[in-house]
Amino acid sequence: MSTRTSRPHEVVERALELSRADGCVVIANEHSTANLRWAGNALTTNGVTRGRTLTVVATVDGAQGTASGVVSRSAVTVDELEPVVRAAEAAARGAGPAEDARPLVTGVAPSPGFTEAPAETSSAVFADFAPALGEAFARARAGGRELYGFANHEMVSSYLGTSTGLRLRHDQPNGTLELNAKSPDRTRSAWAGRATRDFKDVDPASLDAELAVRLGWAKRRLELPAGRYETLLPPTAVADLLIYQLWSASGRDAAEGRTVFSKPGGGTRIGERLTGLPLSLRSDPGEPGLESAPFVIAHSSGGDQSVFDNGLPLTATEWIREGELNRLTTSRHSADLTGLPVAPGIDNLILDGGEDRSLEEMVAATGRGLLLTCLWYIREVDPATLLLTGLTRDGVYLVENGEVTGEVNNFRFNESPVDLLGRVTEAGRTEKTLPREWGDWFTRAAMPAMRVPDFNMSSVSQGV
Repeated sequence: MSTRTSRPHEVVERALELSRADGCVVIANEHSTANLRWAGNALTTNGVTRGRTLTVVATVDGAQGTASGVVSRSAVTVDELEPVVRAAEAAARGAGPAEDARPLVTGVAPSPGFTEAPAETSSAVFADFAPALGEAFARARAGGRELYGFANHEMVSSYLGTSTGLRLRHDQPNGTLELNAKSPDRTRSAWAGRATRDFKDVDPASLDAELAVRLGWAKRRLELPAGRYETLLPPTAVADLLIYQLWSASGRDAAEGRTVFSKPGGGTRIGERLTGLPLSLRSDPGEPGLESAPFVIAHSSGGDQSVFDNGLPLTATEWIREGELNRLTTSRHSADLTGLPVAPGIDNLILDGGEDRSLEEMVAATGRGLLLTCLWYIREVDPATLLLTGLTRDGVYLVENGEVTGEVNNFRFNESPVDLLGRVTEAGRTEKTLPREWGDWFTRAAMPAMRVPDFNMSSVSQGV
């Protein structure tokens, strides 16, 4: 093989050939992005980027156990491979035995297309979207609105090879659109976001029309004090809360008595009912429209993730089944420690089991309450209860007798998503949504709107 060869599968093979460790895992991520940005109803920038990240995991057996060393580098060519492999081996030899050490995964059939070129995105992904966005600019301008925002599309091709014979590949497209509409005096703002695999299912005209309605609602302004209000949470807000709950659902931490999922006196709360509604929170790498990697891709160890689990097949997992806690996240190591089933994290999240009702229908059935747009700046206050705090943003609206009658001030909230599940009185139709807060890290979500009878708006916020 020529030393100038840099096809990702050959980089993986060459790194494995160079390894002198007892075990080796190599992950090559080929990534490309295309983006558009706009402000004041006009495009401002666009661009395309490409790159590669290589991770080498070396494992070294010793009398006390197996150690691991991990080294990641960007833009690595074949000529630069050996120093990376040697650095990983040196890191392993200098480390103590790894607590999460397990035999490297075996017996997984190779992925089709492992030796083929990586998938790439380009500006062509916006071929239909960009002209439609231009038309939305014209309508917004005529309607006295200013549109701001960005569209980003990324393609990551991951090639994973191991010294135990695994040869796996996954192509992950990921697109996000965030759109803000503002009044010319900037006193009113509304937001909408979408997650997409290819921008073929995103309609700028419908988003602009949605934002125009919300700006119209904001022409009447009311001030409300802090307090507990019946509140309609849109799918994006539900996603932000439940994604954080999933991130906090460590089986090991729960078994050690450190989280909201710990049972008083020892053990975990698996089997307990968390909500009176028949809701199921699940992840599935094969979920249509939300497809994610069907095997573990771990660049580091920590919590319930382990580099020794690389290549472990992922299957559909119900975290909550018809209202009952069913699974907590575990690696093979933490599953052994806790006696829980092996359940690695999966890169999508779906909540279903609600009624077939739209958010608009839920508004129409509301006597008096608040309708949120999204949540922002979410932070943890107390891990023992998973109490979170954060802000509302870009529109909180008053609903009276089934109609939106105006915009109210923003609030700071204090709520636990686990506690909220126990108080939710209605969940609507599940739909794909973009988490506003966590959209930089987690985009594949489908959630219903929810009605909470007593959402805790702990203080007034002056943000727009």
